Amino acid sequence: MADITTDQKRIYELAKDYKISSPAMMKILQELGFAPKSHMSVASPEMITAVEGKFNQERQTAKKEMEQKTQAKEAREKAAAAAAAGPVVTPPSAHTHTHTHAPSAPRTPSVTPPATPVVAEASPTPVPGAAVAIGGIKVSDGNTPVAGLMRKIEKKKKKKERRRKKDRRDVDQAEVQKAFRSTMANLSGTKTKKRYHRGPDDRPDAEGTEADVVEVNEYMSVAELANLLDHKPAEVIAKLFEMGMMATINQRLDMDTIEMVASEFGVEVKQRAEIGEEFREEEHSEMATHRAPVVTVMGHVDHGKTSLLDYIRKTNVVAGEAGAITQHIGAYEVMHKKDRIVFLDTPGHEAFTAMRARGAHLTDIVVLVVAADEAVMPQTVEAIDHARAAGSPIIVAINKIDKPGANPENVRTQLSHHNLLPEDWGGKTIMVEVSAKQGIGIEKLLDMILLQAEMMDLKADATIRAQGVVVDSRLEKGRGPIATVLIQKGTCKVGDPIVAGTFYGRIRTLLNDHDKKISIVYPSTPSQITGLNGVPQAGDTFMAVADDAEAKEIATKRSQVKREYESRRPMGHVTLERVFDQIKEGQIKEVRMIIKGDVDGSVEVLSDTLGKISTSEVKTNIIRRGVGAITESDVLLAAASNAIIIGFQVQPDSRAREIARREKVDVRTYDIIYEAEDDVRKALEGLLAPTVSEQFVGAAEVRDLFRVPKVGVIAGCYVREGRINRKDKIRLTRDGKVIYTGVIGSLRRFKDDAREVKEGFECGIGIENFNDLKVGDRIEAFELVETARTLQA
Repeated sequence: MADITTDQKRIYELAKDYKISSPAMMKILQELGFAPKSHMSVASPEMITAVEGKFNQERQTAKKEMEQKTQAKEAREKAAAAAAAGPVVTPPSAHTHTHTHAPSAPRTPSVTPPATPVVAEASPTPVPGAAVAIGGIKVSDGNTPVAGLMRKIEKKKKKKERRRKKDRRDVDQAEVQKAFRSTMANLSGTKTKKRYHRGPDDRPDAEGTEADVVEVNEYMSVAELANLLDHKPAEVIAKLFEMGMMATINQRLDMDTIEMVASEFGVEVKQRAEIGEEFREEEHSEMATHRAPVVTVMGHVDHGKTSLLDYIRKTNVVAGEAGAITQHIGAYEVMHKKDRIVFLDTPGHEAFTAMRARGAHLTDIVVLVVAADEAVMPQTVEAIDHARAAGSPIIVAINKIDKPGANPENVRTQLSHHNLLPEDWGGKTIMVEVSAKQGIGIEKLLDMILLQAEMMDLKADATIRAQGVVVDSRLEKGRGPIATVLIQKGTCKVGDPIVAGTFYGRIRTLLNDHDKKISIVYPSTPSQITGLNGVPQAGDTFMAVADDAEAKEIATKRSQVKREYESRRPMGHVTLERVFDQIKEGQIKEVRMIIKGDVDGSVEVLSDTLGKISTSEVKTNIIRRGVGAITESDVLLAAASNAIIIGFQVQPDSRAREIARREKVDVRTYDIIYEAEDDVRKALEGLLAPTVSEQFVGAAEVRDLFRVPKVGVIAGCYVREGRINRKDKIRLTRDGKVIYTGVIGSLRRFKDDAREVKEGFECGIGIENFNDLKVGDRIEAFELVETARTLQA
């Protein structure tokens, strides 16, 4: 398949833009003089311009037709209104009166509408033997009562009024688009199909040309898609066959294919946010109550984020972290002046960008910690970007003001360059000078957080079932999967059926951030839960549902979609830009890895970090990642796949260690993420193809030529620069142009073979397979040098 750029389109995409079928677009292009091979061909700029011109012309034509129809309709309505105004019965005049002496030839009185509307009084008795017309209704029998005639007139007026209301439509864009689609449907040579929606009266309510919108999940089966489209599975399979794809009724389709098939049936698709979204309970605004703010502490590494939170919590979190760097994400709850504040402590190392971004999206307020002695650093800027992307207000804590080199004003100046202007300078950003070690300014910082939260008026409905996000997860011996969850809405308690990502279960225990058992959890409260049947991923949604069957159904569907996703896209999303790279995958070297860690957050970040260490020539392939100790199955998979195992704060068990030694599987364990990153980077640099460069060795001038039988032409040379070695490659230049590149066939000094001739000496040089030498030519000797490359090279 040809590689196309992002600004190019294929014909089926062009058809989708104009809401017509691919065959119709093919026919239009053929009529315009183009000859595309198929609907997957690339639409050239000339094709796009021609199609746009034709469609614009059709739109103008359709608009004119609608205007003409509207004008004609208005004229008819005016005429009908004039007729319905009620022509009256004119009494018989003298010259039209029926003579009594000629009863066999009665004459009908003439009915003429007056120039101006006149209300005629109805006579209690009709004219005998006369055919009259009242309100446009002919009455042949003069004995019909006037009251009955008036009822018929009124009935006809109402019928006309209903017809006028039904037909009265303004010329708007919807009408023009409908007429335009009808015209384009006729161009495609197919008849417009009616879509019948099952309703109370089982009557058709929309045309097929009117695009419906249905919500779909990626990787849904053909049968599920057919049910949503209200068509038989055989019709969907036939449509896929027309598009060049063989499919079965149970085959799962990716989103691109679903969109193409739906567009062929005139239906627009919208991807659902997540499976199980329909089971969420909606909040009731009248039941919403005040909730605690969720605060994320962010900033550059070693600027004192965890030390600040450590002082607030009056605990020592840093002491438990390897290298004094936060390796996990934590959620903590503190009390300040009878108000609760929930803190999320995100790691500050650059390898944890993804985890830090997840923390920003969970939060209401971001506390940006900046060291007064270092000011703004790269990760400080990243934290600002993540906070702005999440739409969270920022409160700046200028830390380490107690150090001798502290310069808070310099921090304010640098932050103002990033559109964070302090309130003291007329801006809107709250900045507080603090010292995490001495506790200076901590009270003021907490007061500012509560003030900001009060301005935001944070509320949540605690009467519905719980909804939240998995902050972190781990597998603990004797307790099973444990998930740290932040409840955002609703309430959960022990025994509730829950779903977290692709796993489900019932809450067995609830623990707060101090590992104390609790029975119920309210909004804006972090807690640790047990009872799931697996370890969810950090960032997965968490929700309580009605019963176990509902929980299992949601988790099963999510698992099916995830398996399909991983089987189809083991190396990431398939895009047109990557098609050419995938064609060349047979030539790409790769390092396969299995990653195991103690918590899912660290595993995910380590996978993302190592997955990015790649170029077009070498890449990493993470074939498995998980939480828990390195097991026998991990080692066996690594042996079969020729992979290495990286363990983060976990060790292999005795059986796994024995098998790894027997199978010679490389198992490496680390306590700090960036050490693992450095080791993998060095391994990949060893696999990179070296850079081959030419290094100049010497040059000789041809001064004479000697023809030797059975050998060829020998050049008598004088070495002007460097040296000439027998094994060197040479380049023959004449008048500055390269004539030949090859190798030395023979090198002699007088009558003896020489291995090397240095500058200032004469020698005889024979060039292998080349005799077209001339006096004055220059022979340059060079050697190829291989240089080990780095990933930055």
